[in-house]
Amino acid sequence: MRIWRNWLAAGLLGATVFTMPAAAAEKFFVYVSPDAIGVNAFLKMGQSGIQAAGEKYGADVETYESRTAADRLENVNAAVNEGADIVVMLGFEFNDIIKQVAPTAPDTQFLIIDQCIDDRPANVHCAVFREYESSYLMGVAAGLLTETDKVGVVGALDIPFLHRYTDGYAEGVKSVKPDASVDIRWVGGENPFADPVRAKEQAVAMHAAGADLIFTATAGGDFGVFEAAKEKNFKAFSVDVNQCPNAPGHIVDMTLKQVDTAMVQAIGAILDGEKSVTMALGLKEGGMSAMALQEDQIADSGCLIADHPEVAAKMREVADSIKDGSLKLEDPMFAK
Repeated sequence: MRIWRNWLAAGLLGATVFTMPAAAAEKFFVYVSPDAIGVNAFLKMGQSGIQAAGEKYGADVETYESRTAADRLENVNAAVNEGADIVVMLGFEFNDIIKQVAPTAPDTQFLIIDQCIDDRPANVHCAVFREYESSYLMGVAAGLLTETDKVGVVGALDIPFLHRYTDGYAEGVKSVKPDASVDIRWVGGENPFADPVRAKEQAVAMHAAGADLIFTATAGGDFGVFEAAKEKNFKAFSVDVNQCPNAPGHIVDMTLKQVDTAMVQAIGAILDGEKSVTMALGLKEGGMSAMALQEDQIADSGCLIADHPEVAAKMREVADSIKDGSLKLEDPMFAK
C-alpha cells in the first residue's frame, strides 16, 4: 500500500520522494526538506539523519523533497495522510505550516530541526542549536589571521535567526581585534539560500572593499563564495560540514552542525513518550563544533586552520570557556 501512496504523492506534489528500501516496519518516519536538496550540505544532513534514525529505531523512512513553498505544506500533509508516525522538518520555513497542520493530526508527532515555535501542542517537538557559539570561534580565528584588519560575512537573509552567524562572527572578531571592521552583507533575492551568483557578488564586493577573510552562511550560495575566494585569492570560513575540499587552500575553518545526530536523539526521546521535546545543542553538548576542535581530524581535513596551530589552540581555549560558562555569549537572535 505504501508503494502505491508514494507514486500518488510524487505525481500529485511534483516533489521528489526518496524511499529507503526495506521490509515493512511498524514505524514510519518522513523527512520533509524546505527546498531542493541538491548540493546543500545542511539539507543532506537531514536526509542522512532520517536514514540513521530509521536504522536505529527499526522504521521505514522517506524523504519528501520540496521544490516550492507550496510543496512544503503539501508534503507535510502527504506525510500525515500516508500514516507517518513522525514527520521531521528542517528550517524556519515550516513554522507556520506546523501551527496549521499539527492540531489537525494529534496522532502524528512533528519534529522541527533548527527552529521552534511558541505555544506548541504536545505532538510538536524541537531541536535547535546555539550556532552563535561556533560562529564566535570563526570570528576569533578571523581576527587573529586578518592582515588588513577588515573581514566580512555573507548571510543568506537578514532575519533574526541568521544573526546567530553574522553577529556571532563579528563579536568573535572584536574579542581579539577590537579595531577590526566587520562588513556584513546579505544575499536576499527570491532564493537567498540557493543563489551562488548573488552570494559570490557580495563576497567579491566585500573583498574589493578590503576584507581578506570572509565567512559565508548562505547554504547553497556558499559555492559562489568559494568560487570568488579562488578567483580573488582571499580566505573563507563556512558552515555545517567540512567544505575545505571544495576550495583547497582557501577555506580556513567552518562551524560544524550535527543535524543528523540531533535528529536521531530527538526521535529517540519522542519514541520514549516525552511530550513537547525541546533540545538546545551547542559546543558543550556536541551539537556545534569547528574543525579546530577536532584534534584527531584537523591534520587531514584540508583546512587552512591546520597550518595555524596557535590560532587553533586559541579557538580551543575560547571554546572551553564557553563550555564551562566562564564566557557567556548572548544569543543574537533575541538581542535585536
